[in-house]
Amino acid sequence: MSKESRKFQVPDALANLYDFANTLDLRHFTHHGVQHRQADELQNLTALGEWMREHGLMERTAAPSQKTFEAALRLRAAIRDYLKCEPVERDRKPAVTAPLNAAMEPFALRVAVIGKDGFALRPAMSDAQAGLSAIVAELYDAASAGTLDRLKMCAADECQRVFFDRSKPGTRRWCQSNLCGNREKTRTYRERHRHDAASEI
Repeated sequence: MSKESRKFQVPDALANLYDFANTLDLRHFTHHGVQHRQADELQNLTALGEWMREHGLMERTAAPSQKTFEAALRLRAAIRDYLKCEPVERDRKPAVTAPLNAAMEPFALRVAVIGKDGFALRPAMSDAQAGLSAIVAELYDAASAGTLDRLKMCAADECQRVFFDRSKPGTRRWCQSNLCGNREKTRTYRERHRHDAASEI
C-alpha cells in the first residue's frame, strides 16, 4: 500500500489495483498557482520492476521482461478505461470489456484453499508476471464483493485520477469535491452565465 492509498483510506483489498491504475497521472490543472505536472511511474522496464518490488508484488531478484512490460501497460490502460465508465454501464460496453478481457489474458490465476478464509485466486506462475496477476485477482475479488463499484475515475477531464468513493450513497463523481468538484461547478456556472448573457443580446 502506498502513502496515497493510505491517505485516502483505500481498503487493503483494493490498494494495489488503485495504485496500479494511478501510476499514470494525467492531472493538468493549476492549484494555488502551481501547475500540476503529468507523470508516468511505469516509463520503462526498470520503473515497472521498482514499482512492483515496492508494492511487494515481485521478488527482489526478479525482473520483468519487455513482454511483461508491454502487457502491464495494456492492462493498466484497459483497467482505467473500465473504471472511467459509470459502474452501472461498465459491463454493458463491449468496447470496454473486450480490451480488458484481452489485457487480462496473459495473467494466469489458479484457485487455492487458504485455510479459514476459504478459497482465493492466486497467481498460477511464480515469475515476474505473478505480481500483475495478483492485481487481476484484486479486480476479480472486488467485482465479486461489490466494492469495485466504489473504485471510479474522477469525472474532471483535467484530473482523471482513480479514487475510492467512500460516500454513503456511493455517488461521488470527483476525487475531491473541494478541488475537482468546485472547478467543475465553477466552470458550469460560468458557461451558463455566458450563455444567458448571450441570449439577452
